[in-house]
This record gives sequence, C-alpha cells and structure tokens, in this order.
Amino acid sequence: MTADLWPAPTGAPTTTAGREGLAALLAAPERAVIGLDFDGTLAPIVPDPEDARAHPGAVRGLALVAPRLGRLAIVTGRPAARAVEYSGIRGRAGLERMSVLGHYGRERWDAETDELTAPEPAPGVAVARAALPALLAELGVVGAYLEDKGSAVAVHTRRSPDPAAAMDRLREPLGALAGANALVVEPGRHVLELRPPGVDKGGALRTLAAEAAAPGPSAVVFVGDDLGDLAAYDAVDALRAEGVPGLLVCSGSDEVVELARRADVVVDGPAGVVQWLEGLALALG
Repeated sequence: MTADLWPAPTGAPTTTAGREGLAALLAAPERAVIGLDFDGTLAPIVPDPEDARAHPGAVRGLALVAPRLGRLAIVTGRPAARAVEYSGIRGRAGLERMSVLGHYGRERWDAETDELTAPEPAPGVAVARAALPALLAELGVVGAYLEDKGSAVAVHTRRSPDPAAAMDRLREPLGALAGANALVVEPGRHVLELRPPGVDKGGALRTLAAEAAAPGPSAVVFVGDDLGDLAAYDAVDALRAEGVPGLLVCSGSDEVVELARRADVVVDGPAGVVQWLEGLALALG
C-alpha cells in the first residue's frame, strides 16, 4: 500500500517530508526504525507516575507492526525496567525483538534476552535526591512531589493548584541544584527532571538507526508528546538531511504544543497512537 492510501485518515502525514518518510517505511519496512515515548504517548498521563500503564490497545498495536519492522523500541526517560513493567510488553507474542531504551538511552532492555544493561547512577543524582525534600519544604511549593528514577530524580507539579506557576517557581532553584552537582534540568509536562548530561532521546534514536540492516535504515520514525522528545525530533531531521527519510508523529495534548508544530502527523493522545499503529499494520498488509 502506498502512503497516499493510508487507511487511517487521522494518521496521514500532512507534510511532504512526512509523506516521503511513510512511503519509504512502507517500501522497506524490514529496515525501518520506529521509536516511541512511553508517558503521554503509549500511556495516558496520570497524577501519580507510579500509576501509569500502557493504553489497553498499545501492546496489541505494537505487536501488529513489530514483526514487519527492522527495529521497534520504547525510548523513555523512565528506568528501562519500569517501562517494561508498566508497558506490559514482556513475554508478549510478536514483541520478541522489541527493545526499551530507558533514562534517555543510558539503560537498555531487549526482549530477545530479557536482559537489562544499566550503568551506575551519577554521584550528583544521590546528592540532589537527598537535598530536594528540604529544598521543596523551604520553597513551600504546594503539591510538588518527588519521583525517584534511580539515575535521575524528578519534581512533579501536576498536583499543585497552579502547576505552571509551581514550575516557574522551581526552575531557578532546581537549576542551581543541578548545576552544583553536574546535572541538567529536563522540563516536561508539569515536571522538572534532574539528570546527568550527555544523553538524550536523539542519541538513543540514532543508536537504533545504526542497528538497521545494510544498507541502513529505510526510514526513521519517532512518536512522542513532550519536550524531552524534541531531541528525537531533531535526530530525525538530522537524518533526513543525511538522506534518510523520516516521519515525526505527535501524541497531541493541550499541555505541550511544541511537538505538534513540528510533526508530520498529529494524533489524539495515546488512543490516537494506538489507532496510528493499527493503521500502519493495515498499510503493511
């Protein structure tokens, strides 16, 4: 099936580059690479990150397309083990070759071996983790709470009366704490994450692209929703400049609009991502 006969109307690319990326994917899916974020993309955003679980149709959608692709992976800021657990992909038929790149690519889990590789956390993370409770108490930001990601630590403001104002109140002091401990601050949907520099979803996506069978990836696709996914979008754009077709898919929301402005396809949240996967499965035949 050609890109102009895409079976899901809401999943058809609206840009020339996107149509070229989809056409290249459909022409040689066995060399195509698709990366997807987890929270907000495969899983709905929830008040407590520990309650996040994949959309009920996500695993089936992934399993429909995975056997036809060169590489399919979840690329997330979460620990890889947690993303494996919360997604429900372990042991699922059709996903035997799937991967999860956690902590922006610092960690990796592969379904083929069910093995996890993860480096030791940067020392600054432990220092920041210990300092944050007192700092939040001193700042008096109502509703702000911590999420320990092992190799990173995040401060969420979703439970605050005014999440955006709480984010603004926290940016400078968290930036100072991060800088003093050789960390960077990654903003997201009502969250500020302190993590080691030098890794991002763009690098993780390039790692996946380098694993494609010769002569290289036929197309590289990324599906995301949040600011941390912009690095992966940048990687797709850079690969396009190098001659590799690409496709940018946005899991749209009212909270973050930056990705929608750049995307070739915008769908309605995780439910829309599932529909897009189902449409891709139909297109692949």
